[in-house]
Amino acid sequence: MMWSNGMGWGGWLLMALTTIGFWALVVFGVVALFRGTRPGRPDDPDGRGHRAEQILDERFARGEIDADEYRARQSALHARR
Repeated sequence: MMWSNGMGWGGWLLMALTTIGFWALVVFGVVALFRGTRPGRPDDPDGRGHRAEQILDERFARGEIDADEYRARQSALHARR
């Protein structure tokens, strides 16, 4: 008795690659969906840079840091991107 349906190794290879491609698209879609819903600017996908700049501005406004330190830290934040 023959257990094969006559597909041969080419058919099995095509079926395996199609299945892998399908699941890759599903994973890509889920990742894209969740990355698109996170807050932040396009150049700051994790949203941390905006919050860091806001904290730096608040510390400067309260007088906790001087202008030189403010500019140095601000340039360090922008260099990180």
